[in-house]
Parts: sequence; structure tokens; C-alpha cells
Amino acid sequence: MTSRSENGARPLPFLSRLIQRVGTSRLASYFLWLLVILCLVLGLADFAYHKHVEFPVEEFPAFYGLFALIGVFVLVVASKGLQVLLRRPENYYASKSVDAEPHPDFDLKRKTFDA
Repeated sequence: MTSRSENGARPLPFLSRLIQRVGTSRLASYFLWLLVILCLVLGLADFAYHKHVEFPVEEFPAFYGLFALIGVFVLVVASKGLQVLLRRPENYYASKSVDAEPHPDFDLKRKTFDA
């Protein structure tokens, strides 16, 4: 059984509490610096071993990290370009909307009961 707090609400699950804590500015900056340090360590580790490459460009240090960075950058720029082509005004489908139309009574299959 889960215990309830004083106001009767259930406590949040562990993952929800963790995500809320990460949202605070101090902890978010901590995780950002941790990620930067991890990326630097992995980039420097690329110098520590001999690579058996298929293509000569793969011998370049930190090739895969830079390749991923460039790939993400290209995807973001492409998505901005597609946004210009695909974006529609907020009321684009309003003239075709049927939300406000009344539903026909014969199709509701209402039953009347004598009380």
C-alpha cells in the first residue's frame, strides 16, 4: 500500500521526483557540467587506443562525436526550413471544423425510461 500525505494525495513516484529535482537550476547546471566533462573524457579517450578503421577519415580523433554534432546541427537547420514550408495558421482547419455542429438526435440511440 502506498502511504498518503496529509492532504490525501499520493506521493510522486521516484522518477517523477528525480525529474522535478533536475528541473531546478542548480542541479540542472550540475548535470550539464557532468555531461561536458563526460564528453571531454570520452573525446580524450579516443587518443588512447589504436583504431582499426574502414575509411581513412575515421582515423581523425573524435571523428564520431564531431560527425554526430554536425548531423544534429543539419537536422535542426533542416527542421527549421521544413517548418517554414509546412506551418499553417492556427485557424487553418476552422472552416472545415465540425466540432460546433450538433449531432443528429436519431443517431444518438437514446432510450426513454419511465420513472
